[in-house]
Amino acid sequence: MDFEIDFLPVGDASKAGDSIAVRYQDGNEYKVMVIDGGTDDAGDALVAHMKATYGDRIVIDDVICTHPDSDHACGLRAVMREMPVRRLWLHGVWHHATELLPYFADKRWTADGLEKKIRSEYSVVAELIDLADAQNTPVYEPFAGQKIGPFTVLSPTRWHYLRLVPQFRKTPDPDVDQLKAENMWIEGAKPGILSGLMKTLAERVVEWIPEGWDVELLKDGAVTAAENETSTVLYGSFGNFSVLLTGDAGVNALWWAMDHAGNASLDLSNVNLVQVPHHGSRSNVGPAVLNRLLGPRLPKGSAKKRDAIVSAPKDDASHPRKMVMNAFLRRGAPVCKTQGTSYRYFVGMPARPGERPAVPFDFFDQVEAYD
Repeated sequence: MDFEIDFLPVGDASKAGDSIAVRYQDGNEYKVMVIDGGTDDAGDALVAHMKATYGDRIVIDDVICTHPDSDHACGLRAVMREMPVRRLWLHGVWHHATELLPYFADKRWTADGLEKKIRSEYSVVAELIDLADAQNTPVYEPFAGQKIGPFTVLSPTRWHYLRLVPQFRKTPDPDVDQLKAENMWIEGAKPGILSGLMKTLAERVVEWIPEGWDVELLKDGAVTAAENETSTVLYGSFGNFSVLLTGDAGVNALWWAMDHAGNASLDLSNVNLVQVPHHGSRSNVGPAVLNRLLGPRLPKGSAKKRDAIVSAPKDDASHPRKMVMNAFLRRGAPVCKTQGTSYRYFVGMPARPGERPAVPFDFFDQVEAYD
């Protein structure tokens, strides 16, 4: 099956994001998908790219918003405003208010009150749904097992999603005891404003330390925001080629995705292209999950097993993390980057004028120390 996946540049400095366009052959025609739209500016650039590349009259078959963070969702508003869309896939954060009630600390919430409160906090998601309604585009929620074109959703399950929403940064306080009783409390996944500010300040000062091929400094135990753990993880099968798109998935979401893939007899060991989660953050991966996802560390000089891509902003000293790039390379997955440029992965599609082969990161002898 002929296909192409464009990872478009998003942001600069610390303003990262994802913006992905997919075109694939389906019988005698080509279909188009969008997976996240980045920031507002990135959304405008995405629309311009698709019109210039696919034609002014293109219809988008599926638009997927992996999770509600603004650096993934905002740009999709331009797509929904300016282009006809057949299906919109996103999680309506407030859509399951009745089922969510037991997981919030304040038991005075009603389903109606909780729905209104959460909807008011996620205005971009609400606007995307309103834009879909205005053009009679049906809205679906991407839960594990669903098929979207050539892609299968691997995570989240509906069960996990309902227990993560109360741990979002903009939802009311969770019932920690109830979540702990169900083994779904993620310590540190709902940071306060102050802790987030302190983390941002700490990241401005980077200490560099040496790392060798045989000494991996990346640690297990990474924790990311609950919103990231609800990222829609997608396995795409294009004939003899396959890809894994991870959004901002954290360690939990990646484990759940691999569990679902195993239960569905989907072989991730032969994936040709994998997206590095969350712009190369070390808060989303660790050695154990990468060993399961990519395979064990290889001897230096081993042949490449697959390609990897990281969507990262230009002029950002902390993303992607160099120890994360090293961890992928050790496991046979050298990483290419966006950082102000587009990256296209394609099979059977014609070359474009001015394209050059992407060059992956070399091994870094110096990496960022943990804070």
